[in-house]
Amino acid sequence: MAKQTPLYATHLRLGGKLVDFAGWDMPLHYGSQVEEHHQVRRDAGMFDVSHMLAIDLEGAGAHDLLHKLIANNVDKLTAPGRALYSCMLNPQGGVIDDLIVYFFRNDFYRVVVNAGTADKDLAWISRHAGNVAVKPHRNLAMIAVQGPNARAKTWAALPGAQAASAELKPFHAAWFGDALIARTGYTGEDGFELMIPAERAEATWNALLDAGVKPAGLGARDTLRLEAGMALYGQDMDEQVTPLEAGLAWTVDLAAARDFIGKSVLAGRQPERQALGLLLEERGVLRAHQKVFTAQGEGEITSGTFSPSMGRSIALARLPAGVAAGDTVEVEIRDKRLKATVVKPPFVRNGKVLV
Repeated sequence: MAKQTPLYATHLRLGGKLVDFAGWDMPLHYGSQVEEHHQVRRDAGMFDVSHMLAIDLEGAGAHDLLHKLIANNVDKLTAPGRALYSCMLNPQGGVIDDLIVYFFRNDFYRVVVNAGTADKDLAWISRHAGNVAVKPHRNLAMIAVQGPNARAKTWAALPGAQAASAELKPFHAAWFGDALIARTGYTGEDGFELMIPAERAEATWNALLDAGVKPAGLGARDTLRLEAGMALYGQDMDEQVTPLEAGLAWTVDLAAARDFIGKSVLAGRQPERQALGLLLEERGVLRAHQKVFTAQGEGEITSGTFSPSMGRSIALARLPAGVAAGDTVEVEIRDKRLKATVVKPPFVRNGKVLV
């Protein structure tokens, strides 16, 4: 039986079309995926992301634990509330998960992991934790409010939110009461991700709704993140793919003296594959697993969709080294080879088409 978030009944009341996602009943859309996409790009929309898991790491060894577990460097986190995106790797350099780390003190961090990998991640972290207390929060709801008007409408809806977050820079978080408000997201737009006690989830959602924030489902979330060039775990990366092959080399710190799991495999390695974007030049829709034919050999689409913002099909693809932005390639769609142009993501950010 699929798990349900604290907002399950709210989604039913609002007419959400529920689907199974990573073992959870989640809304795919509330009537129109395309309208929800445009709502986020042009105004403000909200997503239930309570299926994700927040894990607190507490104790004198928390800093050293994260030094070992993640490829990015937590030494970058010096101000309380600062956040860091990173991958957690296996000994072969493959991605166990991509996650966000929030720093509060050297002995207190919060890690937010993906729903489909939560149990695996928790076991992996606990295996290496030593004396660090590993505390998963099963009683939290998470709501992502995204769009150019997301911050203003969040402040209108939630007393105290503006005072707590008006000065927050991107990738920073602050407490307001027992809730955490973070200026992070997965859409390529500004906004907040709220972590609140489960018992206040419905009231918070309804307050945002009354302030003009419209609900959006997984469908719009996927087209938004793909336009923004953001990777999805299980499609654009997994345990057989290194971050260097997934377009995430910028999240890997090989320069510092510290060691981390998977570092020895990545150090000095020139990957044979790379992640780039594709724009389809003919009629059709790019989808995951379609073959890509280049002058340097075959590649594969990892994520593909029709872009509502651009009115054409786009994709992220894993292509041979040597392929470059501006190259013309062919994609096999229904036994036909259609031309596509290689581009460097993102495609759309902050409402603007960039390619």
